[in-house]
Amino acid sequence: MDQATNLRQMVEIESQNIIKQKRTGAVEPNIKAKGPRVIAFASGKGGVGKTNIVVNLAIAFRRLGNRVLIFDADLGLANIDIIFGLNPKYNIENIINGEKELSQVIFKGPEGVDIIPASSGVQELTQLTEGQKMNLLNEFDMLNRVYDLLLVDTGAGVSSNVIYFNLAAEERIIVVTPEPTSVTDAYALIKILYFKYGIKSFYLLLNMVNDEKEAKSVYGKFTKVVDKFMGGISIEYAGFIPRDNLLREAVARRKPVMLAYPDSSSCKCFKLVADYLSKRENNAQIDGNIKFFWKRLIAGVTDADNKC
Repeated sequence: MDQATNLRQMVEIESQNIIKQKRTGAVEPNIKAKGPRVIAFASGKGGVGKTNIVVNLAIAFRRLGNRVLIFDADLGLANIDIIFGLNPKYNIENIINGEKELSQVIFKGPEGVDIIPASSGVQELTQLTEGQKMNLLNEFDMLNRVYDLLLVDTGAGVSSNVIYFNLAAEERIIVVTPEPTSVTDAYALIKILYFKYGIKSFYLLLNMVNDEKEAKSVYGKFTKVVDKFMGGISIEYAGFIPRDNLLREAVARRKPVMLAYPDSSSCKCFKLVADYLSKRENNAQIDGNIKFFWKRLIAGVTDADNKC
C-alpha cells in the first residue's frame, strides 16, 4: 500500500469521525493522544532567510529520526518548493476548495521530508467560507498519526494569516538578522502577540551573523529591551546560522545546503539547532498537536480576542 492510499484511508475515517462530532457538538482536542510538535517560524520582515531555515532544519530533524511535515503557510507567496527545486502539481488551495484530498496535495521532498505547498492565489483565512473551513478541518485532523513534527513556515510581517498561524502553534521561532530593521520588526511582531493575544513564549534564532559572539550580542540586546517593556515574557536562544557563501550558492542551485554542501559552516549549525530543539521538552505537548492546531486555526483570531 503506497503513502497516498494509506493517507486517503486515514482521512476518510477521521473525516467521518469529525463530521459525527460536529453534529453532536462534541468536537474537542484529543488530549489523550500524544500529538506531533507544531512549530511556527516567523519574522518581522522578509529577506531574513526564514524559509531556508525551515527547509534545512526539516532535513536535520529528519536525520534525527523524526517524521517531518512542512506546511508552507506563506499563502500568498509560495517558496518552499522553489528551495527544494520541485514543482508540485497541487497546493493548499486545492484542499481549501475541496478539489483534492490531502494525500493528493502532500508531496515528498528530499530525504523523506513531506511538504504541503502554498499557492500564490490563496486568500486570507478570515475570508474562507464555512464549507472551506470544514474541508481544511476534515483533511488535517488525521495528521496526528503520521508525523512527529509539523514545521509551519509563515509569511513575513504581521498580516492576519501570520498572526493566525502563530496563535495556533504552541511553539514559535522568530528568525532575526543583525540588521536594525529585522530586529525592530521582530520586536513589533512579538509585541502584538504578547499584548493582544497573551503569547509569552518564543525562541529567537539568529541568522546571517558573523559568528556566535555576534549572535549572542544581538540576542542579549533584544531580550534586554523585551524585558524592559514586556515583563514576564520568555525568549529562549535557539542558536544561530552564520553567513555562508555556500548557502547562497545552494539557493541559486535550488537545493538545500544540507544536501548541496553537507560540510559547510551553515550545515553544521543547522544540525546543532535541530539537535538542541529536539532535546527541548515541549511543555505544551498536549495542546501542540496538529489536530488542535487546525481547530484553533479555523476557529480564528476572534476567539483568541475574546479570551484576552
